[in-house]
Amino acid sequence: MVGIVIVSHSAKVAEGIYDLVMQMASENDHIIPAGGLEDGSIGTDAFKIQEAIESADTGDGVAVLADLGSGIMSAEMAIEMLDEDIVVRIADAPILEGAVSAAVTSTSGASLDEVIEAAEEARTASKLS
Repeated sequence: MVGIVIVSHSAKVAEGIYDLVMQMASENDHIIPAGGLEDGSIGTDAFKIQEAIESADTGDGVAVLADLGSGIMSAEMAIEMLDEDIVVRIADAPILEGAVSAAVTSTSGASLDEVIEAAEEARTASKLS
């Protein structure tokens, strides 16, 4: 099953998205929130993201979703720091809707490419009919 890492500048936001996602995709126990700095302040930590990627990895790849540009930069640094051969892709997707779509798709046994595609399709989903 594809693992998922939720990167936010806020630990509360990452954990809140995690809680919501787990309500819809509880079969995937490789969804890891990685928010905030070690001291609890706002920011992103490449080491925390690296650990989350390693924890989320099942051998099927890891999809990373981030809230803001510097979260992407921290995720890219984390990927570069990995010692293991883990296939990681960062989704260009809204963090909440993308995480839900990615998690639900992952539980169906989809590939990393399919999980990323589902997350990125969330960009175009209309909330109003």
